[in-house]
Parts: sequence; structure tokens; C-alpha cells
Amino acid sequence: MPVEKVNNSSDLDTKVPSCLQLTSIGQLTLTSDPSHRCVKAEAFRDSITLINTFGWSTVTFNGIIDSPIVPRTSSKSFFYGEADKRRVQELRQWAANQSLCSDLNTSLSSVQPHMYFDFTCQLLAKAVMHSGCILLKVWDGTRCQLPLLQVAVPPDELEGECTLAKDKMNLTANVLVYDNHLEVARDLKPGAFLRFYNLRALLQKVPGQLPDQPEHLGFHLHGGTVYGRGLRSLPAETPDLLSLKSVLEKHVDLDEHEEVNDGTLLEIWYTPPESIGAEENAGPAYTVQTCEHNTQRITLAQVKRSTPPLSCHVRARVKKYLPQQLYQCLKLFCSKCKTMKDVPDDSAVANIFLESARDNQPCDEQWAATSSANSREPGRTISMHVSKDMVGKSSHMQLIFIEGMTLDEISVLSRDHKNLVPVRSENSKMTRMDLTAPFLFSGKKRYYGCKQCSRNTFENPVFTGVETWDEQAVAAVLGVQMMQYRFLIQFELDDVTDTIEALLWEDAERFFHISAVDASGCQDLQDRIQTIMDTIQPPESSLEERPWMDFCLSVYTVKDNDRNKVCYQITNTEIVKQ
Repeated sequence: MPVEKVNNSSDLDTKVPSCLQLTSIGQLTLTSDPSHRCVKAEAFRDSITLINTFGWSTVTFNGIIDSPIVPRTSSKSFFYGEADKRRVQELRQWAANQSLCSDLNTSLSSVQPHMYFDFTCQLLAKAVMHSGCILLKVWDGTRCQLPLLQVAVPPDELEGECTLAKDKMNLTANVLVYDNHLEVARDLKPGAFLRFYNLRALLQKVPGQLPDQPEHLGFHLHGGTVYGRGLRSLPAETPDLLSLKSVLEKHVDLDEHEEVNDGTLLEIWYTPPESIGAEENAGPAYTVQTCEHNTQRITLAQVKRSTPPLSCHVRARVKKYLPQQLYQCLKLFCSKCKTMKDVPDDSAVANIFLESARDNQPCDEQWAATSSANSREPGRTISMHVSKDMVGKSSHMQLIFIEGMTLDEISVLSRDHKNLVPVRSENSKMTRMDLTAPFLFSGKKRYYGCKQCSRNTFENPVFTGVETWDEQAVAAVLGVQMMQYRFLIQFELDDVTDTIEALLWEDAERFFHISAVDASGCQDLQDRIQTIMDTIQPPESSLEERPWMDFCLSVYTVKDNDRNKVCYQITNTEIVKQ
């Protein structure tokens, strides 16, 4: 519930509401140390609003004089003593002499487009539009001055009374409830009295509307709890409801049993769920589609009803994405066996190098020129092998085989040498290291091979006839099926009509304008991807604060335990270059 925090030691007369999660915890007085405020101040409704940030916690007490001092807290550990109890008693006495409660409630007759307001009303009927949206048909007995958006629902799907008579008199507000508020909405029963907090009013067009016809006013309770946004059921005996009940009683003679036929249905605007949310057309999108598909944009609800295979255009916001730790989105993919795996972490790779370096004896190969040196660690010898055909050539043209080094040592050496291949000795013969480790170090980049598709060993490699030693040429000589770096991110997209989980991977490099292999060895490129993701889903933002994005979606099926599973992938889509 919205809680007002008032600091009686401040020189400001402004009351400072603080937004907490909606609960039924009675009247509260919130105390805090004025010298330490981990909050962000913003202006809202002609008042100063505090938005909690990292490090902020509260301890709250009932504000009723002489009631037990029982703390309620958002912190796992806290302390309060006798001095704090006396302070709470003083605040209770002080608050009793103040007018702290501002009335933000607005009647339907006073609502204007683009308002955020609190609304006390009675629930007439409800219907589930889809898994992510519930329609609540409510009224407060006053008539809206603007035409109201009407959402037609089949009578057998509507729980509650018929509202046609009230609809025609512009008395019924159709409120669409989303996300975290659905749980409360599902438990509501027709006839209950409700209070919406931070409800949004939007002007919307309806299908087939002519340009000279007025837009209709719709109401949305979006996800999140920003500025106290929420919904609660009010007990029928609540004193605040006396005036509302008095107004509602004036309409008891309305005929709610009016016959429903084609003629009466045509008198109201019909807006199917997939048309709701006209705000998506406002402003430019953060992405562009690069495909050549000549197709109209459709909603996510329509995408879900489509039959694969299909390519389509949608506009949506990112509700969430996985993995949240972006370094985990970098994967290794084998184009031959289609295996995808995580990039091994440094600790696992370092252990492989340590095991290989212990008691290592240099291998002896006729084709190689070898130089060895003892390390500072007893029993460990470091060897470097170069093909005799390459002796005398520039080190940048050589393929250097490294034996007995640790991961840290070969990483340092690779800064100055382009092609370093870690190897180990087995029965005095050179062999590759376990392919869990990179088979090639090239500057800051590391290249991995597929265990399943690579040859087990390499013997008598041929080094002649190769003009440029790149990762492909090295892999061919060593018999390694090289794995490709790929980005893999799962987005949950939302366009109000529905939500879809879509993968970004085949066209991910085009999406970010960044190569996955380049990002694997460059912190600046990794930071650039993080910046893009923070723009798509700003930290601590609500869904409506995030940018709209145009996507090209591919809809297809895959086999999953002998069953066809419908999947969605983002393709032919790029971030708009700033």
C-alpha cells in the first residue's frame, strides 16, 4: 500500500510518500535516519516521491496512539531500543495532530487522458483475456465525459452481471490488469469493492475507426509497484465507501437484463484483446528489421495462434532476459554435430594445465626443433617446439607448440605470439591436451575444439603449403573440429496481448553489431553488449518504461521427447545504431 513518510524535523512542508508493496498492514508511521537516505527523490502529483534504491530498508510501526509497538521491517536484521520506542510514541502523538492523508482518489467523471490516478469502485464482472491479462469491469456511479473503450467478451466467459445498460450510459470502466497484479484479480468476486492505485488512462483507437471519430479511453494496471501501483479489495464496512454506495444506489433501476442481440452488440465498440495497447505506436523503435518479408505487423497473441513454419513482424518490449550474467550468454557451438556448450571457466582450464605440467618430460619429435628450460617449480620443464620448416621465420608466421606451461604463463606469452598450441607428452610423443582446454591461443582469443568430432591424436603433421596460419588452418593440421563462438540469449517479449519466449542466437551478431569471437577476448565489446541490454531493460525499470522494439520472428517446431514443440527465434533484427 502507499505509505506516506513524513519527517517532522525537516524544514520542508512537503509530504513525502514512499511506495511499498500493497499489503493490509493498517495505518503506519515510517521513521528513518535523516542523515542516511538511500533513496531517489522525484516529483509526482505535486509531491516529492522517494524511490528506494540498493541499500535501503525500513522499520515501520502502527501509528495508532497507545497500540503495541510491534516493528515490521524489510530487513533481515535490525535493532531498536527504549529510545526508539519513545521516538515512535512521540511521532504517534505528533501525527495525530497532522493532516497526513492526501486524497488521490479520482472519480470516473473526472478522469482525463494520460492520467495516473487512484480509483475506488465496485466490480461488476470479470473475464480472463489470456494468460497474462484479466479484464475487470467496474463502476463508481459517475459518467465519464469521454467515450469509454468497450471490450466485448462472450457471455459464457464473463463472470458476473451483464453490463450492457451501464456500458451504453458510459458508466462502465474496462480495466485491464497485468503481471504481478493477476493473483489479486483472480481472487476477486463480482460485487466486491476495489481500490486501484496508480491506474493509467489511455486514449486508444479501435479496429475500423474512421479518422474523424474520437478515440476511446481505456484503463491499464501495468505490472510492477512503481509509485504504489496496485489493487486491493476493500471490506464492505469501510467508512470510505459510504459516499460511493450512496452514488451507486441512484442507479438501482437500471435494467441489467436487457436482451443481448446483434443490434445491441453493434451499439458498442468491440475491441479484441490483441488490439489493446495502442501506445506501442508512439515513438520510434529501438531496433530495425533487415529482412525482405512483405508482411504486416501482428500481435504476439496472433503469433501464438499461427501455424508453423512462419516468419512474421511484431513490436514488443523485453519483459526479461536470460542469462542475467551476460558472460554466460557466450557459448561454443559445433556446426558438425550441433552441440552447444558453455565456455569453460578459467578454474577448470587452469586445473587441466596444472595436471599436464606435473612431472612433464619433453617429447621428442623428428619434425620439430625443440628448446627446453627448467621452471622455478621443481620437476616442471617448459618446452617450445617449432616445425623445422618454420625455423628462421618471423614468430608471427610460426606455429609454436607449448609444453609444461600453466594457463597464466601461456596467456602472458600469447600477448606477443599469434599461434600457440598447448600440448603434452605421452610416451615421449606429442599429443593434444584435453579439448576441454583451448587447442589454440591467439592474442587474447582462445579457440576450442569439439571432443566428439575431432580426431583423437595427430601424427606427423604437415606444415608446408600454408601461407597464413589462422585458426582454421591450425585446426585442420591438428585434426580438430573447431567450435564457433555464439551468443545465446532468451528474451521474454510482451506486447500487452500476450508474452512469448524467443531465442536470439543465429542472428545475434547482427543484432548487436558485434562478433562473438571478438567479444570473447575484449572487455570493451562485452561492456558494449551490457550497455545495450541495460537500454533494452533498464535496471529497476517497469515494463512500460522500456523501449518498444521491432522484431522479425521465425516460428518453427522441434522434436521434444517425440512431441512437436513450437519455438520462436529472433532473426533479421538489428539494434539501431546511435
